[in-house]
Amino acid sequence: MVNELREAAGKLLDDGKVDLVIGWAKGSLPLASTPVFISSSDEADQLVFDSTCGNNLTVYFTKDNKKISRDRKKVGIFVKGCDSRSLVLNITEKQLKREDVTIIGVPCSGVIDTRKVRRKAEGREVLEYSQDGDTVTIKGKEFELSVPLEELLSNACLSCLRKDAEEYDLFIGEPRKFSGESDPYSDIEEYENLSADERWERMNEEYSKCIRCYACRNVCPSCYCNVCFVDQNDPQWIGKTPEITDTMIFHIIRNLHIAGRCVECGACERACPMDIRLLYLNRKVAKEVRERFGSDTGTDLDQKPAMADFREDENQDFIMG
Repeated sequence: MVNELREAAGKLLDDGKVDLVIGWAKGSLPLASTPVFISSSDEADQLVFDSTCGNNLTVYFTKDNKKISRDRKKVGIFVKGCDSRSLVLNITEKQLKREDVTIIGVPCSGVIDTRKVRRKAEGREVLEYSQDGDTVTIKGKEFELSVPLEELLSNACLSCLRKDAEEYDLFIGEPRKFSGESDPYSDIEEYENLSADERWERMNEEYSKCIRCYACRNVCPSCYCNVCFVDQNDPQWIGKTPEITDTMIFHIIRNLHIAGRCVECGACERACPMDIRLLYLNRKVAKEVRERFGSDTGTDLDQKPAMADFREDENQDFIMG
């Protein structure tokens, strides 16, 4: 698959169909691939794809769009299922034009959460990593462990139903179709069954760990305001210290801002240095949007995000009571 991936990127560049290809390359540390920008076919042999490729590369279209488009008008990008949904969202929100991007789908079996690896290694440094099918082997000084891949996958991947891109120009291999499961949010039933007081306690427990580094915001392809509300001074919406009330306001408002726009890629949770279960609230909001508006974010180029659209036949019981 890697050879086919590299050949596809090289051909697109040689044929002049794209000026730049964004993909993944081997990182400097085990279990950590890194984004790579390929501008000639000679560089295509850097490209890789495996379960360490967790970065949602579409963030470069919203965070660094001006920098990318300054010299290169046409861009090719490799996407997993969740990444392609981000691209579709960006296109519907007029952040880029469909004709300016060549979407190359890759078959995703989930991405590894390095925090789960560290727990398995009991804090010992991992020096080597290899994968054989559904088994991951990690090695370090005087230890070697073989672990089922499923036990190391990101929480977002465990409940993912759209593993492969549904919008693409090229696909490496054969894309799998949407599974159509009726209840993709069964994993948050435990949270939903908590009483109001218990939910509040759970949120306090999670968000009190936050140090307000904003890694979750910075890695999110749906967070692209020129000035974030937490950075505004006039007016100043919330305090700058990690006080629990201000921290809670930040997370709640951010969730409202990405309601109907979150593709549940889990990039925010994997980027969090404090191990906060950010997907609790993200997926709860996504479930509400799905049930109330029948909308799955980033699955249709002709569909606006739920909170940016209005239909007279919408269910309005939350307004009318």
